[in-house]
Amino acid sequence: MSSITFVPLVGVISDLLAEQNVPYAGAIGSTITFVLVLGLVSLLGRATVQPIVRRGLRSRGVDKHASIPILKLTRGLIVFVAVAVAFQMAGFGNFLTSLATIAAAATLAIGFAMQDVIANFVAGVFIFTDKPFRIGDWIEWDDHSGVVEDISLRVTRIRTFDNELLTVPNSHLTDGVIKNPVAKDELRMKFTFGIGYDDDIDAATEIIIEEAEAHDEILEDPAPSVRLVELGDSSVGLQSRIWISNPSRSDFVKIRAEYVKTVKERFDEADINIPYPNRTIGGELELAGSGPLATEE
Repeated sequence: MSSITFVPLVGVISDLLAEQNVPYAGAIGSTITFVLVLGLVSLLGRATVQPIVRRGLRSRGVDKHASIPILKLTRGLIVFVAVAVAFQMAGFGNFLTSLATIAAAATLAIGFAMQDVIANFVAGVFIFTDKPFRIGDWIEWDDHSGVVEDISLRVTRIRTFDNELLTVPNSHLTDGVIKNPVAKDELRMKFTFGIGYDDDIDAATEIIIEEAEAHDEILEDPAPSVRLVELGDSSVGLQSRIWISNPSRSDFVKIRAEYVKTVKERFDEADINIPYPNRTIGGELELAGSGPLATEE
């Protein structure tokens, strides 16, 4: 009975190159085998494993916030497996053994070099588990604000309202205070109107409340309210507190602008002033060495 002999792919390629008198046929054959197997296994993994993972996440109702890093991790595992298989098929030895040897030798150097990377990775894990914000949220931190476009395990990408893209290390977003105005279904807005000391506070308060109640996108419950919050140098501060639903940055700016505009117009009709600070500069000016000015008669 005849037996079938298995010839490794790297041997076939090397033999073909040797028959063509190609120098270093063995090394070139190993390299070609590595590239071919790496590409084949990677394509196979992306065509089979990724769709399965994606369907599994969709069937379990996993939202975009959590599914994106899982898919990225899946792609990374596919590449790792492809490299390991290609390493073995090319005749370079056992990939895991080689990797362990290299890792043991480089652990100390990598540890120092990757302190920030590890810190950002851990921060990214906390962002995915604690969910202080999600993709599409409008957030504010330090002196920055914008809409979250992407969250990875190392950085978060945020589009500012000037259309600038900020790439922020995750550790910067977990070490400080993050304000997420759209985390809840309702958002309270505050705006302080300044009126003159001689103006009628009750009349101004009534106008502020009426214009809030008349606006279609300002909620009736919780009801709008007004508080006297400041007795300034030139004005009395009346703070309006109103609520909107399903908040976003565009809604926030639009509703506030419309509301303030209508209140200002009602103030003008009622002859209620919105004063601005006045400064009076006094004193004398002396010119050294100058005599009295002569006048003509």
